[in-house]
Amino acid sequence: MVNFNNDWDELLKGEFDKEYYLALRQTLIKEYKTQRIYPGMYDIFNAMKYTSYSDVKCVIIGQDPYHGEGQAHGLSFSVRKGVAPPPSLINIFKEIRDDVGTDNLGKHGELTKGAKEGVLLLNSVLTVGANQARSHRGIGWENFTTEVIQLLNKREKPMVFMLWGGDAKAKQQYIDSSKHLVLRAAHPSPLSAYNGFFGCRHFS
Repeated sequence: MVNFNNDWDELLKGEFDKEYYLALRQTLIKEYKTQRIYPGMYDIFNAMKYTSYSDVKCVIIGQDPYHGEGQAHGLSFSVRKGVAPPPSLINIFKEIRDDVGTDNLGKHGELTKGAKEGVLLLNSVLTVGANQARSHRGIGWENFTTEVIQLLNKREKPMVFMLWGGDAKAKQQYIDSSKHLVLRAAHPSPLSAYNGFFGCRHFS
C-alpha cells in the first residue's frame, strides 16, 4: 500500500487492489531486483505526495521518467539540484522566459517548489528502465494515471491541464474542457519543440 500522506490516500486506496496494479507491482518487484529502474522505488509517487488532490491548480503531463543516471525523481520534467537540466527542461525554461520573462536558464532543474504550490507534475508512465526510453509503456501505468486524471476531472474546482506531446494528448478524452482549461502543444523535446511547443504561450 502506498501512503501519500494527503487526500490522495482515500481517493486512490482501491486502485492498489485492482488486478492490473497487482500485476504491475509484481513486474516492478522483479525488475528492481535485476536491473536499474528510475526513479528509485520511494520516489515513484512523488507527484501526488508533493501535490495533494485539493491543492492542484495545474497539471503538466509528461511521457515517462528520464532514463539517465540520477535524473528522475518522480516529477515530470524535473531533475534534482546538482543534475544538469535535460534538453526538454531547457526548452521549457526558454518558453517560460520568452512568454512571461522569468529566466531560469543556467539555474537548477528541480521543480519541487512548483509541485508544492499546486502544479501536479505527472508522467503518463511512472517508471522506466535505465537508458531504455519508454521501456515501461504498456505494463499498467497508463491505467493508474488515467484514474488520476479522471479523479481530477471530477473535481468541482477547475484547473489547467497542459498536454505536451502525443502521450499527454491521449489523456484529453478523460478531461471535460467545458469545466477545465485544456492547453495542447508539441512535446518540448528537441525533436518536436519547434513544431508547436515554442510560442505556445501556455505559461501566460
